[in-house]
Amino acid sequence: MLTKDQITDILKEAGVLLEGHFLLTSGKHSNKYLQCAKIFRNTKYSETLCGELAEQFADAGIELVIGPALGAVQMAYEVSRQLKVENFFAERVNGKMELRRGFVIPQGAKVLVVEDVVTTGGSVREVIDLVREAGGVVAGVGSIVDRTGGEIDFGVPYRSVISFKVDAWEAEDCPLCKELGTAPIKPGSRGN
Repeated sequence: MLTKDQITDILKEAGVLLEGHFLLTSGKHSNKYLQCAKIFRNTKYSETLCGELAEQFADAGIELVIGPALGAVQMAYEVSRQLKVENFFAERVNGKMELRRGFVIPQGAKVLVVEDVVTTGGSVREVIDLVREAGGVVAGVGSIVDRTGGEIDFGVPYRSVISFKVDAWEAEDCPLCKELGTAPIKPGSRGN
């Protein structure tokens, strides 16, 4: 198992953990931004970090790994590869997560739901519901980054490779706006 400092160093080296003045999807401002998609640009990062997560679920009897598209497609593959099980991804169609492409969850299959970064957990909850509706058993949820600082509860075992409590402020209360006098940047995947 890697230490928190080693994981942080990997995230910085990969260009995942950014520091500055950022506009989050929620509309809030923050001094840190996590662009987890960058983990999957290089297998040395994805193999290491997904391996850390897979190790935490090695004894859970996982039979299938699934994640929401687009962010967790590669992650589901790499975690499943290390657990030596199948993987799927769920896609949003008309605002609702669905299984497509002939993916079928076997009745009673023990499923691990994965996501690269958990902030509010909305997409994860949708995939949990989808797995249960399809007859699978959600054995756990795993993420590389937990941005809630361990405060989120999915009602099943939840493990992350690293947990951060990232400060975020309403625009009118942002100390960075006052201190720096600059507008925040929005590096994320939505609205760019």
